Amino acid sequence: MFNRALLAMLLTATTTAVVANTNSSQALSGYWQYEEYLDANPSQQKLTSNLADAVRNNPIPIAKAQQQPITISVVYPGQQVSDYWVRNIKAFETRLEELGINYSINQVFTRPNVDVRQQNLSLLEAVKNKSDYLVFTLDTTRHRKFIEHVLNSADTKLILQNITTPVRAWEENHPFLYVGFDHLQGTKVLESYFKDRFSRDHKYSVLYFSEGYISDARGDTFIEAMSQNDTYTLSSAFYTKATRESGKEAALKILNKDPDISFIYACSTDVALGAVDALSKTNRTDILVNGWGGGSAELEAIQKGQLDVTVMRMNDDTGIAMAEAIKWDIEGKTVPHVYSGDFALVTAEDSPERIQLLKERAFRYSDR
Repeated sequence: MFNRALLAMLLTATTTAVVANTNSSQALSGYWQYEEYLDANPSQQKLTSNLADAVRNNPIPIAKAQQQPITISVVYPGQQVSDYWVRNIKAFETRLEELGINYSINQVFTRPNVDVRQQNLSLLEAVKNKSDYLVFTLDTTRHRKFIEHVLNSADTKLILQNITTPVRAWEENHPFLYVGFDHLQGTKVLESYFKDRFSRDHKYSVLYFSEGYISDARGDTFIEAMSQNDTYTLSSAFYTKATRESGKEAALKILNKDPDISFIYACSTDVALGAVDALSKTNRTDILVNGWGGGSAELEAIQKGQLDVTVMRMNDDTGIAMAEAIKWDIEGKTVPHVYSGDFALVTAEDSPERIQLLKERAFRYSDR
């Protein structure tokens, strides 16, 4: 068993610092920020807090007998180095089973920003088959159009993964649940790290994900925050194809454009590891690179000295939260509109013991 008291202290310290530093962002003007939404809706704040308690605690089996199995369709961009999506599904199903929920699930993993046709076919099939719950994500305009179709014309309840900033335009007809790890909060953890690490007169570059919501939420908000202090100069910024290879190619362009940068801010695991490849190829050991998410690949890179820092999601929280929300729904309880899991900052200075403690918490279901 891991040390719950110590871990709670680590997580609380990180989360408190982030919330205290939250401010309005122009980069996500069409969305409610997570804390802003909860502050404006006290009843939702209470529901979200109750769901967070359920996620952190041991499962309590469902109290209502089901007439028939629920049907769940999952369409995820899971074909990437980041293991977030695969772990999420395992945690989700394991918690459903512990809760005693009778279900059937159909899951499709696609490549981010590539398998658009496969995504569309899978999503249309889920709606056609009248799945009780559809778990999807929101990153591009194409995603948004489909989501609006589901919200306006289907009985299927939509769970949006990897987004915790409610869309303002959907306020009257919102998804069943927004769930993930708030990108703005995680970005603020990294912002604080870089500002502490580099005190004045430093240049940096940004490696975006593909064009879309994630790049806006993790990349644009970071640039916006850093630009409030003229100590930091943005040298360049590149969108990628959300792959390791495209991250490497963009990082090589960054180095060619300006070899005197101090750090590269990366918006995802795959592009961060691509930047590591580029720095290794050019023998640059003086430039810092961050990860984003703290999955297995990033933690291994940190322990090898290849990455300098990451904001680590307590990965399985969101899979557990989805299962608990479905249980509440079956029981006739009110489900919150939004939930964000916990973060912790991990750096190359951390001991193997601390990292192991965090892994035991983050992957408590998906490492079984």
